[in-house]
Amino acid sequence: MPEPDNLQLPSSREDWRRQFSALHQRALDAGVALRAPPPEPTSCCGRGCNGCVWEGFYSAAAYWREEALLQLQGMQ
Repeated sequence: MPEPDNLQLPSSREDWRRQFSALHQRALDAGVALRAPPPEPTSCCGRGCNGCVWEGFYSAAAYWREEALLQLQGMQ
């Protein structure tokens, strides 16, 4: 199933940053206030732990993205 508005789920930190920025710009243009996206973790040890802080970030980022898209759809 394709993602809404052709916005694919990002696969890297830089892709997430670009998508956060793009969605914030769309919201600004539409007069919609979005909450801030989740902050990137600063405590990763880099050992590939089960339950890594990055897993939590990507989960929170996907939830934020879904919420932002729903808010933007409501303005159409």
